[in-house]
Amino acid sequence: MSYDSVDHLQKILTEKVFGYAQDSKKAAGRALGTIVEIITFYLLKSWGLGKSLSIETKIPEFGNPDITHNVEFSLHPILSEYNIKINNYNKSITAHRIMKELSEKGNFIHFGKVSNSLLSKDGIIRNACTIACSRHSRLVATIENIDERSITISIVEQHLKPYGIFECKRVGVEEGTKKGPQTIEKAKQGSYVAKAVSSLQKVRTPDGQLFGIIYEDNGKVLYTEPYHTLLRKVICSDAPALLKHFILTVGVVSNHGNWFTSENHNKELKVLAQSYDWLIFLTDKGITEFVEELIINPSKCYGYVRSAFIESYSKDKKKNCFTKVKMDSHADAELNRYFKEYRSRIESWLNIISPADSSIDEMKEEISLLQKKNWGYILK
Repeated sequence: MSYDSVDHLQKILTEKVFGYAQDSKKAAGRALGTIVEIITFYLLKSWGLGKSLSIETKIPEFGNPDITHNVEFSLHPILSEYNIKINNYNKSITAHRIMKELSEKGNFIHFGKVSNSLLSKDGIIRNACTIACSRHSRLVATIENIDERSITISIVEQHLKPYGIFECKRVGVEEGTKKGPQTIEKAKQGSYVAKAVSSLQKVRTPDGQLFGIIYEDNGKVLYTEPYHTLLRKVICSDAPALLKHFILTVGVVSNHGNWFTSENHNKELKVLAQSYDWLIFLTDKGITEFVEELIINPSKCYGYVRSAFIESYSKDKKKNCFTKVKMDSHADAELNRYFKEYRSRIESWLNIISPADSSIDEMKEEISLLQKKNWGYILK
């Protein structure tokens, strides 16, 4: 079955899953927002960025660290990496248990422990699970493999300062709803964060051209030139003065109401496009294919994804195991396999809104360049 738009898909979810809710349409809309976040998360993992990822971290404003902003996904330099294997006793895997095993591999006395569980007793994974924090870095654990006897865990030390952020926004108005201020205000909030966190600042000339400006630590202007020219110069540089406080900002938007196109942008899209370094549109086709293939009518090999979704959104739900933060371990394995197997098709779900005439491959190249920098030297 195919769906004409996200609105049509939302109606199907309203009827089949959320009929019990007092406002079933709003409940379905929130679930679609979660699905956009999950697509973004597993796509980033499929690009080899899983160990650099943190979720819902507080990012300080550039030059104004008293103000921080929670961002959905951030990419951080990896300073060190460890692997451990622990016995699988069907017990929860807590931060304390991991740190106890990890203590045999080094001295982590300067890290303060965090009361998170990487894996609960009932098989729920905490994605990008922070297990300890220090002044400048955090330890993040991810599960590499689970079998009947053992669980292999990767622990990375991430620097707290990210080199990139990804945020997800649904913009537009649902069918049959009058336009109100909420969607544009959310777009403005995202726009403010995108402009505030990086050392590479945006300025407009009187004729509307977008220029960039970046400073040295002493306040001296280092460069000022057309924004995307300067953006590329920063990304290709190895100079600490350019990279130390730089953050690449990426927005992922989806259509909440089928009322704009890639050629005809609404106000929300225009606001976001001139604020993020990259703005990506997750198409209706992509969202509907994902929901159809994994939730509404999945094959046997993706049954756990559907089960986790239904369990998380049923009337009598006891736990939520289908979010970007917490995911059923069996569903997680299926999602990793799905995104690995169909990565090229999934990437075709993404349209670049800005920069104009750019591609997903170009964005991935920029992220890869940043990922491979000598951050230990840059951030010292």
